[in-house]
Amino acid sequence: MRQLLRRILTRSRKARRWYAVVGGYRSASYRPIRPWQVRGRQFTVTWRGLDPDEVAAFLDRVGDDLGGVYAELARSREETARIKDALRRWQSSQASMREMARR
Repeated sequence: MRQLLRRILTRSRKARRWYAVVGGYRSASYRPIRPWQVRGRQFTVTWRGLDPDEVAAFLDRVGDDLGGVYAELARSREETARIKDALRRWQSSQASMREMARR
């Protein structure tokens, strides 16, 4: 799953930029949390703490959900880029036709 998500995110220049900074409003030093970071998180065990097995199971679920969200976001951004490109092409063709009609 990680390799698939990495391939999706590094396909285009825009996706690589997104990989470093999510949303564009955070500083460049901000790195979003990744699914493997959630799954690999370790907590200290205390006498009155939570059950480590339950915590690990929960973190696995959160990591899987987070991976799905990132994959869907990447697909959405790719579709948005595709639609924007199609709109630009249409606008260019309309401008060309308008220019030809003026002559």
